[in-house]
Amino acid sequence: MKKGAVLVAIAASIGNFLQGWDNATIAAAIVYIKKDLVLASTVEGLVVAMSLIGATAITTCSGAISDWIGRRPMLILSSLLYFISGLVMLWSPNVYVLLLARLLDGFGIGLAVTLVPIYISETAPSEIRGLLNTLPQFLGSGGMFLAYCMIFGMSLESNPSWKVMLGVLSIPSVLYFLLTVFYLPESPRWLVSKGKMAEAKKVLQQLRCRDDVSGPFSPGFCYFHFNFIS
Repeated sequence: MKKGAVLVAIAASIGNFLQGWDNATIAAAIVYIKKDLVLASTVEGLVVAMSLIGATAITTCSGAISDWIGRRPMLILSSLLYFISGLVMLWSPNVYVLLLARLLDGFGIGLAVTLVPIYISETAPSEIRGLLNTLPQFLGSGGMFLAYCMIFGMSLESNPSWKVMLGVLSIPSVLYFLLTVFYLPESPRWLVSKGKMAEAKKVLQQLRCRDDVSGPFSPGFCYFHFNFIS
């Protein structure tokens, strides 16, 4: 009954894994960036903070937009932003391009950290909703740990490349993109809010791994019943 919801929550939480990965890589790579691009202290701080600026900016409107077009399209957009920003950071010929890449990366981060917990809350059964909502934090911390391991290994090289450190982000973001496009369903609560009852029932059947989904709709609409849906 719960397997579908668990797998969907894990897949969605990869967005938070990428956020943790990015936080760790920029913390280590800035040492090499400052040396290579000869950055002043203020510019160095701006490079690190640019993703936070982007994340803050996008979160001011992400909720309203996701209410309009859905949770899933916004998660797909987040994965695309992660992927594109990783490629641009890998290419970055100067600090201006790097700042742009960090801004795009921040947009991806902002969408993920805002919408993944909402998405999980709206897809998880009530009895495991709290447990599944720990996944974003867990995978975020796991992303940081793995990124630091990678950075440590690369730092043993004679001439570590900060572009590669940052650009590796594109690799796991491809997996995130594929999962959001081909595996993650739309939030059943959002579908119900748009009057798409049949689609919501189908998604619930996938999440609960059973055909009978009559009774209270636990992900956010406890008062709503599917008994009338044939």
